[in-house]
Amino acid sequence: MRATVFGASGFIGRHVVRRLAAEGAQVVAAVRHPDQALFLKPMGNVGQVTPVRASVTDERTAEAAIAGSDVVVNLVGILYEHGTQTFDAVHRAGAERVARLAAAAGAARLVHVSAIGADPAAAARYAQSKGRGEEAVRQAFAGATILRPSIVFGPEDDFFNRFAAMARISPALPLIGGGATRFQPVYVGDVAEAVMRVLADPATAGRTYELAGPTVYSFADLMRLLLAEIGRRRLLVPMPFGVARFKAWFLEKLPVPPLTRDQVLLLERDNVAGGGPGLADLGITPTAVEAVLPTYLDRYRKGNLFPQRNYR
Repeated sequence: MRATVFGASGFIGRHVVRRLAAEGAQVVAAVRHPDQALFLKPMGNVGQVTPVRASVTDERTAEAAIAGSDVVVNLVGILYEHGTQTFDAVHRAGAERVARLAAAAGAARLVHVSAIGADPAAAARYAQSKGRGEEAVRQAFAGATILRPSIVFGPEDDFFNRFAAMARISPALPLIGGGATRFQPVYVGDVAEAVMRVLADPATAGRTYELAGPTVYSFADLMRLLLAEIGRRRLLVPMPFGVARFKAWFLEKLPVPPLTRDQVLLLERDNVAGGGPGLADLGITPTAVEAVLPTYLDRYRKGNLFPQRNYR
């Protein structure tokens, strides 16, 4: 099997590439910067994983990356807009381009990774563009399988690692909206396994699966769990949504914004599975947050003065 993976060097992508290589697939790792994705090559045999320059926003490179592939996996997503990398360009137009080109190339399967909460009518532009992207994918490739994960956690995540790093230097952690927003974090290994199960089962074509962990937590619960794991005592300070939006107006002007007004809008809605098909329907038992956090947050633990970098 020849598989093209867009976003192969990202958090979820590297796990998907490893699983595909283990199954003997020839993997085309479609990334914007191939020189920064060379760490993917040792995940397979010599020549089995090939990083190539391609972008979902560029017709020519996307078409070249897809040519000759049996399956296509689109994992590309952004959390904030920067320059030409807008939500609409990446999540809607980019998703449509990959689906259309995959269909034209005769690919047998397309897996499109979206997000829980994707809705064309959503207030947040992120969720709105994800919803419109799903619609575009369905129109271009009717048999596409859509996966909607909740917050994804694991060794290289941008959630627990970010707040653990903040807790090392800050005496307090903010609880936007009082910390009542609910989440159902899903393990990155389970998401990668879901991609593999979908590709192995033709009956999943055309279906949508919500990928969520076994437990629903409030944002405040997750912060308490994090602090307990790294052995640090920090104040948890409620921050009204209005105050968060005001702060985000300034923060979103930074090159890598820690918070944007659109993200505040996202936090005003729960991020949990809605009761449709999920991991269990793919034969996957979801992994608990508590079982994985100790494997990668030790570097933030109190008393560890020399935190290690994440290993790829």
